[in-house]
Amino acid sequence: MVRLFAGLVGLFFSGMLLLSFLFGAISYVSEPPAATAEHEFHEHPKKVAWSFNGPLGHYDRQQLQRGFKVYSEVCSACHSLRLVAFRDLKDLGYNDAELKAIAKARQVPDIDPATGEPTTRDGMPADHFPLVYPNDVAARAANNNAIPPDLSLITKARHDGSNYVHSLLTGYKEQPAELLKQFPDAKTPEGLHYNPYFANLNLAMAPPLSADDQVTYTDGTKATVDQMAQDVSAFLTWTAEPKMEARKATGRAVVFFLLIATILAYMAYQNIWANKEH
Repeated sequence: MVRLFAGLVGLFFSGMLLLSFLFGAISYVSEPPAATAEHEFHEHPKKVAWSFNGPLGHYDRQQLQRGFKVYSEVCSACHSLRLVAFRDLKDLGYNDAELKAIAKARQVPDIDPATGEPTTRDGMPADHFPLVYPNDVAARAANNNAIPPDLSLITKARHDGSNYVHSLLTGYKEQPAELLKQFPDAKTPEGLHYNPYFANLNLAMAPPLSADDQVTYTDGTKATVDQMAQDVSAFLTWTAEPKMEARKATGRAVVFFLLIATILAYMAYQNIWANKEH
């Protein structure tokens, strides 16, 4: 009796679930959701042939150093790298003297040992990059009520992160007339900037890379807007995945080991059963 009752209850709920699905499907077909500006005009990131793509990919150290220069001279005014220590930059090819100079150029928070009051001091290689703003209130006050995100993990926090950052930095443009024609109420609000690669199309951050040669590359590379966007995107990929090369090397070694083990196992199988009658 109990089993019969449980079966009827299960059948009832299964039926209700099926009916809900059917009614939902009918409703979607008969009354499809209204189109929105975000859905119609949002664009997927442009693909870039990064040096670190694929199982054999690796970081281009010169590009990473150029990207760090773009971050330091353009992005660091608003965006922090709180999870990155100055000494981590040694992976980019900087020597100890250069690391000390990079760290010393920045002031990091400290405590005065004599008074116990907060103070600042020159950075050291063991320090992390200091926060740009002491708290969210200060960040909002300085950025039209928007909080600039920390960039340490930004390429992992966004789908197709490297391409997304590059597309976002190069994607600022005027609102298309077609958008305003279809959605008159979707005009970009005052103080925001139209960018089709951003989720809601309107971004509080003004174009950070607005002209060529905003930075001067020491290796002679032409600092076009697209080149600077690629370089800083590659650098931020490294900050999010500094061990990517080691991870890929381990993966290749594991695949090679499994391939050899599979061949040996097959040969052993053939040898064991070679003289056996079926």
